[in-house]
Amino acid sequence: MELTTLEILKRAVEAKQSLKLTKEQKNAALLAMADAIESNEEEILAANALDVDASKDSMNSVMIDRLKLSHDRIVGMANGIRDVAKLDDPVGEVLATVERPNGLLIQKVRVPMGVVAIIYESRPNVTSDAAALALKSGNVCVLRGGKEAFRSANAIVEAIRKGLRSVGLNENLVNLVQDITRASANELMTAVGYVDLLIPRGGAGLIRACVDNAKVPCIETGTGICHVYVDEYADIDKAINIINNAKTSRPSVCNACEVCLVHKNIARDLLPKLKAKLVDERTNSGAVPVELRLDETAATIIDGTSASDADFDTEFLNYILAVKVVDSVDEAINHISKHSTHHSDAIITENKDNQEIFTAMTDSAAVYVNASTRFTDGGEFGLGCEMGISTQKLHARGPMGLCELTTYKYVIKGNGQIR
Repeated sequence: MELTTLEILKRAVEAKQSLKLTKEQKNAALLAMADAIESNEEEILAANALDVDASKDSMNSVMIDRLKLSHDRIVGMANGIRDVAKLDDPVGEVLATVERPNGLLIQKVRVPMGVVAIIYESRPNVTSDAAALALKSGNVCVLRGGKEAFRSANAIVEAIRKGLRSVGLNENLVNLVQDITRASANELMTAVGYVDLLIPRGGAGLIRACVDNAKVPCIETGTGICHVYVDEYADIDKAINIINNAKTSRPSVCNACEVCLVHKNIARDLLPKLKAKLVDERTNSGAVPVELRLDETAATIIDGTSASDADFDTEFLNYILAVKVVDSVDEAINHISKHSTHHSDAIITENKDNQEIFTAMTDSAAVYVNASTRFTDGGEFGLGCEMGISTQKLHARGPMGLCELTTYKYVIKGNGQIR
């Protein structure tokens, strides 16, 4: 029988009250979850095939790639869970200790959030990542996936719950909302008394809806208008390689580069080589070429599409790159300040002064020097996997791993002291 969202939330709260697992129990559960995902691969792939088939007419090839699972991706999901099991358990960590003159011992101790709700869209791997991180950090999770990936997410959660049952744990530690209408998303946003933290993970519309409408604590995540600025002192070959990776390795993700800023003194050398790499070589090899949307100056150097003002404020999530020529590192920083979503931004330069200026003045969650923005990822940061990329400043910023799914409380030990 299909449960309502409220019934699922009530079960999650009940599970939270009984969630007092040792580190060994958590790790055993995680390993069982990973094994269950692999042993249920056939069912998961069958469900995913139905999702992919139903989405072919409504999604472009890049978005289908986000949705589609394979043997290798399922193995990657399972190994991601195993990687989380290897991480230190943050729960119970003593962050600070103060002994007062009156003898009171005051300790600041890391504790779980409680019930964490995650609203996400069409990436099935988010299901396993979120479940693993929530369990390891001592939380119960309530997942609400997008309708495009519902069958896939449901199959993954069923496998995970089998894993939990196999080690004697409550299957309601991991929950999937069955209602895929907007009503269920609104229920999670307003579930005061049930949800301790809400994390939206998806496009700008989803994130804005959660931030604007949530009555429960909400983390702003994800939207990535990421920039790569090529300074006049850049190594051109290095710059081309980095931009190519940042744009084309997986354009559908939030850490892909959407805007390339080029210093005027290097533009005539760099831009023709950039076009050759992103457009000509890809066309000749049968790969999807990148559409270059050029400002007026860039358009005098290479061929492409004329950029509109909106192109510098768009998360394309596709093989499209906006290109602008700037006069200085300061202009690049100012442009990023006005147009970035404060996710991930990079400078390519061999000049140490410009590196320091850029990293000091660029107000983003991840600021890179001579490296691709594609590294903004929980796994790449050594977090095992991630719950999302926070672009806000309070509580969590950047890839959200185990510590970002905890809060703290003060434990005070005395011996009869009164005030």
